Amino acid sequence: MIFKIFFLKPLLKKMIDFRNKHIVGYFLFFSVFLFFLNSSAEAHRISPAITSLFSQPDSLRAEISINLEALIAGIGPEHEDTDDAPASEEYNRLRAMPASELEQVFQGFASEFMKQLEIRLDEQPLEAKLKELIIPESGDLELARSSRVILEFPVSTNSQNLDWKMSEIFGDHVLRLMDSKGEVVNTWWVKSGERSPPISLEGLPQRDFMSRFLEYVEIGFTHILPKGLDHILFVLGLFLLSAHWKPLLVQVTSFTVAHTVTLALSIYGIASVPSEIVEPLIALSIVYVGFENMMTKDLKRWRPILVFVFGLLHGLGFAGVLGEIGIPDAFFLESLIAFNLGVELGQLAVIGIAYLMVGLFFSKSSWYRKTVVIPGSLTISLIGAWWVYERVLLN
Repeated sequence: MIFKIFFLKPLLKKMIDFRNKHIVGYFLFFSVFLFFLNSSAEAHRISPAITSLFSQPDSLRAEISINLEALIAGIGPEHEDTDDAPASEEYNRLRAMPASELEQVFQGFASEFMKQLEIRLDEQPLEAKLKELIIPESGDLELARSSRVILEFPVSTNSQNLDWKMSEIFGDHVLRLMDSKGEVVNTWWVKSGERSPPISLEGLPQRDFMSRFLEYVEIGFTHILPKGLDHILFVLGLFLLSAHWKPLLVQVTSFTVAHTVTLALSIYGIASVPSEIVEPLIALSIVYVGFENMMTKDLKRWRPILVFVFGLLHGLGFAGVLGEIGIPDAFFLESLIAFNLGVELGQLAVIGIAYLMVGLFFSKSSWYRKTVVIPGSLTISLIGAWWVYERVLLN
């Protein structure tokens, strides 16, 4: 493998037309800019369904938070942007409906909705009843509306375990077991079309330490790759200024420590900043990193400190993810560590891919800065600037 890499190195260099290398570089990175621009509208993405289970003396209540319009229109999680789906016009029509009209539409869809759920109590099928539907008013059409479908089904006092399955049309989803105070007891990330592990109705988790830990590692990793476009760009900005591993690790670790701090403070309710403020500031941090790369050739001493400050902002953004999924109080520390480990691995994966694509072969070339660093950083700043505009003026 090593032989092949170093054999290909001179060949790849020769494949570049040195007379046109600057043009090729700018074309490549502006193509990336257009891709990210097309993928940047958070309002048109389908968030995973979140089901909260509340155990009661003689019944179980399930509250499913979901993008009801996407489900009715038949737009599944395979569509990164609802505007790209064949049923986008129907989705937008449903989005514009008042809550009362959308509720009437759902009544005709309710039986189909119930067919997509498979609930078992002690391995016996359980029939749920639709108890209530809570649909917010439409409001800003650029923001996806999250409705709540509330189900209820009877359980006997000697019932032991429940398992839950939603069909593939829901995609991956979050399943949470709640206590009587509304606090999260346990959380599961259930893959599309798969059945949840057995859930103890007494709130006692059925999983061991390692399975819980790895689950939150996966959630943290996937929040970077492939879902965290803004975090990917920020990390790429760090990579472009210096492709050497030591300064990169210092910056990425500083970033991770910072977002771990604010993430923990946010979850505990000590630090709370509205997403309307956090998200534009995260975009501004991306603009700055790209701009600084273009203004200086060397890694300055203040860069890790600045990255730490930006990490505090990004941590507030991560808090929104874990806030939706929930961290059980009994497993708070291990879940927080696992999530951040997943984030760190995701960031290192981004750097590793970038290093293999351009750093390994070309970072020591005399033309590397003009061909890769400058157009790449400019692209990053332009995408960040667009996100600032989008998150401030379009929301």
